[in-house]
Amino acid sequence: MEPLGNKLRKQRRQLGLTLDELAQKAGISKPYLSLIETGRVANPPSDGKLRRLEQTLGFTPGELVTQAHLQQIPDDVRAILGKLLDQKNGRDVSGALQEMVNPRAAPGGDHGIGNTVPVINGSADQHVGCPEISDKDAFAARVQGDSMIPRYRQGDIVIFAPSLPARDGDDCFVKFADGQTTFKRIFFEVDGEAHSPVVRLQPRNEKYRPLVVKNEQVSGLYRAVYRYQRIDRD
Repeated sequence: MEPLGNKLRKQRRQLGLTLDELAQKAGISKPYLSLIETGRVANPPSDGKLRRLEQTLGFTPGELVTQAHLQQIPDDVRAILGKLLDQKNGRDVSGALQEMVNPRAAPGGDHGIGNTVPVINGSADQHVGCPEISDKDAFAARVQGDSMIPRYRQGDIVIFAPSLPARDGDDCFVKFADGQTTFKRIFFEVDGEAHSPVVRLQPRNEKYRPLVVKNEQVSGLYRAVYRYQRIDRD
């Protein structure tokens, strides 16, 4: 996927606009536009700014907003979602998500995929329904192992909402900077010797010891919001 900043700069130049002219037309400061185009902003611009840029530069409504949202999905979740969409529909991820953001642009009109979320460690085409969730980036994962019993057991499906902030004591899907993942209860603490912020990953099963990691070792904390639990237990 072409970086958002490159796409904006290319379109601006094709229209013969300078940064000053684009800033005036879109109502966005020139220094901030420069940061976007060079990829030096820590987070994507707000949806409002992106919609103004879509209108000013002639993009399809929802195109830039969708790409910005897609970039905030964890890499492993985005890769799995891409495979699902390619296998089922032969479309790329950004195109399919744009239909969700702007469903009237999709062939057939007003329908989207509904309130379902992909199970990222299930079978290749598995989704689960969750009517009450509105987080477009939500995903689900099957519980593996026994580190989170008695609340969660092997085979339970847990739904996570990236849009919600992770709080002290929440059960979270944890993504590490090296790409590894785990499911643990989290606590934000300060290292007693180094006086630096750390995250304690606490299993609910008392036979397992907690793991304390530095903040920079964690690239994502995604809060658990729903659970599907099996009832046919021995």
